[in-house]
Amino acid sequence: MTDYREARQMSQKVVVIFSGGMDSFTVLNKVVREHNDVYALSFNYGQRHSKELDYAAKVCNELGVHHKIIDISAINELIGGSSLTADIDVPEGHYEQESMKQTVVPNRNMILLSMAVGYAVSLQANKVYYGAHSGDHAIYPDCRPEFVHRMNDVCAIANYEAVEIACPYLNVSKIDILTDGLIMGLDYGKTWTCYNGREKACGKCGACQERLEAFEHNGVTDPLSYEE
Repeated sequence: MTDYREARQMSQKVVVIFSGGMDSFTVLNKVVREHNDVYALSFNYGQRHSKELDYAAKVCNELGVHHKIIDISAINELIGGSSLTADIDVPEGHYEQESMKQTVVPNRNMILLSMAVGYAVSLQANKVYYGAHSGDHAIYPDCRPEFVHRMNDVCAIANYEAVEIACPYLNVSKIDILTDGLIMGLDYGKTWTCYNGREKACGKCGACQERLEAFEHNGVTDPLSYEE
């Protein structure tokens, strides 16, 4: 029998920032198993392609999850310099390489989290989930534990209602995220990770390399097709 605390948790509204990539895909599916009132939120922030958003829409439709795609691409008039939003070649190589800092979009997660928290308040939801993990810590300051902790401090006082920023995989790697997803029986052919939006994943950008590394360590084959 489900006890009162479990029933209360299941009834809570929550928001998930869902990019369409494998990390947020795993988070979304994990949250759907824990809560019965889930609202997914995706952003068009002027990224190089909309392919990941197409994947996100399909997944939410299959899961029967409330889903909004919000166009905030106008922010590129204020923040630039990233190869993910400007006409700059996406660097190839692992995330540990200095060149991968070209993929940092200034203040991106603070902007997205702020909007998601506002959405949560309007829904009377008490949590916002996003897929930060330890593999992002090296080059993405807004995925590090100290950033998440400070955002939680702010979100506790920014509105009349406190909203928690939840990162279930904050201190583990993409390898561990995939392991958890495989245990849940998830199909990662429904996700898009590559920074390039071509027909097939490039296999060379940092996002692809980290993804392929995760599949290799888990001893399974990535269901996505890659360029030769």
